[in-house]
Amino acid sequence: MEDEQASEFQWKLHVDGSSNTHGSGAGIVITTPEGDAVECAMRFDFKATNNQAEYEALLAGLRVCIALGADELEIYSDSQVVVNQVLDEYQAREEHTIAYLDIAKRLLRKFKMYKIR
Repeated sequence: MEDEQASEFQWKLHVDGSSNTHGSGAGIVITTPEGDAVECAMRFDFKATNNQAEYEALLAGLRVCIALGADELEIYSDSQVVVNQVLDEYQAREEHTIAYLDIAKRLLRKFKMYKIR
């Protein structure tokens, strides 16, 4: 596995979402070029699948990174589905998933460069 410290990207975004019978939510951690960490945990007021929670985490993280002025971003997600849909390796088929993917791609276009893992 590549050492994160050796990355050419100065901004890093770690996202994770989850859903269970008790509710759903997401967490994001943004690391700035100075090494500061911005952390946020969210609990959703709506029912969400795991994939929806993962997308909500990604979208929230991207929006915060944009607001902070990030222009190049390395994104880490443990969701194989979300990562591969963003990379166009998996096709989004459900209407809500297509909508999430469209929003994610629109937000990603605001960065000069990004990598998602």
